Amino acid sequence: MPVQPRVDLESLPDYVAGRTVPGAIKLSSNETPGGPLPSVARAIAEATTDLNRYPDPTVGKLAARLADKLDLPKEQIAVGCGSVALCHQLMHAMCAPGDDVVFAWRSFETYPIAAGIACANAIRVPLDATHTHDLDAMAEAITPRTRVVMVCNPNNPTGTANRRAELDAFLDKVPSDVLVVLDEAYREFVSDPEVPDGIEYVRTRDNVAVLRTFSKAYGLAGLRVGYFAGPKQVADALRKVYVPFSVNSLAQIAAMACLDAESELLARCETLVAERDRVRAELIDAGYDVPDSQANFVWLPLGDKAFEFSEHTLANKVVVRAFQPDGVRVTVSHPEENDLFLHAARSYRRSS
Repeated sequence: MPVQPRVDLESLPDYVAGRTVPGAIKLSSNETPGGPLPSVARAIAEATTDLNRYPDPTVGKLAARLADKLDLPKEQIAVGCGSVALCHQLMHAMCAPGDDVVFAWRSFETYPIAAGIACANAIRVPLDATHTHDLDAMAEAITPRTRVVMVCNPNNPTGTANRRAELDAFLDKVPSDVLVVLDEAYREFVSDPEVPDGIEYVRTRDNVAVLRTFSKAYGLAGLRVGYFAGPKQVADALRKVYVPFSVNSLAQIAAMACLDAESELLARCETLVAERDRVRAELIDAGYDVPDSQANFVWLPLGDKAFEFSEHTLANKVVVRAFQPDGVRVTVSHPEENDLFLHAARSYRRSS
């Protein structure tokens, strides 16, 4: 009999990345348009002379910079190979076989995969009618088996966000031994002041953590670096299950260079937010239902027409991300690329 991997892995969904199609505009992966800032590119180029050396396995300098930025003790910070890797580390650090992980659905597709690999039960709670986390229902889904609750805020792929009052009420209901993880990969694109900064909760509540990434607003998707801020004992556990050297030296240097240029990068985000609001307004004017987005993408809840819509835009040289049978996620890019998508969306509306 040949060697066999774990049988239960066959039941796990595969992680599906946004498509790249030669000759077409890619609006499928929530990437920030434009390359790294010149100062960041220079820092990366200079770091290539030391690639014969291993990176700092503790990611200590970057962790210290983040702790200073967030006004938290360094011991509450853990850095990983993107927030996706940190999500997997969290499941391994927090869950034993048979424990529960609660999250909204549809939300970030890594959650059920990471829970399953850690032999935990993935408990999906449907979004509400506005395509937002139903926090009351999520609180009701918590049982004595629950170890982690994931709250993607803003939510991927719908772009919707929960506001301060409802998050406060939700957190008051969560037992103190359940870790609530606010996944804030798109925090830098939030324009509504009522959507709270999760770090506020990390400072005031002992069972709240935040995940963030350098992939989106900071434009380092190709280098893979993200961070956790939360209870010290959880940060310690994440470092214990961390794959040594997985945050490479270029990623560490580039992330620190991005922090040096943060004001310039956040100005880029403001430009993108203005484009996001324009794209949403034009889609609504064209007759589409588009929920409020606080991220760098918009969501079209097209149901079982999602794949058909994505094939239509592809025929018009624009690649979007279909989540059949729920909807379509469209990354906001440069104005000229957004205009080509809007043209395709209008032509689909006329033909359907």
